Amino acid sequence: MAYNLLKGKRGIITGALDQNSIAWKVAEKAHEEGATFVLTNAPIAMRMGEINALAEKTNSKVIPADATNVDELTNLFTQSQEVLGGKIDFVLHSIGMSVNIRKNIPYTESNYDFYMKGIDVSAMSLHKMLSVAKKLDAINEWGSVVALTYMAAQRTYPFYTDMADIKAMLESIARSFGYHYGIEKKVRINTVSQSPTKTTAGSGIKGFGDFYDFADSIAPLGNADAESCADYCITLFSDLTRMVTMQNLFHDGGYSSTGVSTEIMTKLGIQ
Repeated sequence: MAYNLLKGKRGIITGALDQNSIAWKVAEKAHEEGATFVLTNAPIAMRMGEINALAEKTNSKVIPADATNVDELTNLFTQSQEVLGGKIDFVLHSIGMSVNIRKNIPYTESNYDFYMKGIDVSAMSLHKMLSVAKKLDAINEWGSVVALTYMAAQRTYPFYTDMADIKAMLESIARSFGYHYGIEKKVRINTVSQSPTKTTAGSGIKGFGDFYDFADSIAPLGNADAESCADYCITLFSDLTRMVTMQNLFHDGGYSSTGVSTEIMTKLGIQ
């Protein structure tokens, strides 16, 4: 059911790779709620994914951009305003990559060149996007920026290796930039800490399947799926959350607040 929550709003959605992507679901929901937007991803990711099919479905234009490149981001925000006919109201940052994880390199033996690449792609890209948008005055007052994160930024998950540190940086950037952008332009910036989700990226993490089942057994409501995460993002883009900013918001079925569940104790043979 659609509520026209984003009627008349313009946006930029990054990171839609395929139908399993949270960004893909956000785009579908934003379209249903009346928004117009552009889709963007790095050229190499676009070649791997199906973004053109999503663009056709949502009547959107695709503007390729490397989120680590300030010139390309400047073109993205400039061209987006031209295509959409005005300033931007919402941005989804759904960008994450760890070469160390891809290559199964243990955290204590991290390759630092790979580490720095992960920081640039997955965290610094948010700072660059916000900096470019602010210099261009590209986001309307009371606009909303949402970045996807994971609670490994607060707690240790051995399999998440350097990405845990990178997500902690991402969340810090959202708070720090959120202060300055809020004072100057009333733009709000938040991160959403999502449940383990069966996306292409998430499924590539070693041991993901077992951990997905574990988290599902801990969370009183079970794991939140990609579609429900998209619903939550839509509310954060809408005017209903105008006073929410600089927050890390857990969207995980209660997992982050649960110490242990009866189901897990039963499985461990604890009565």
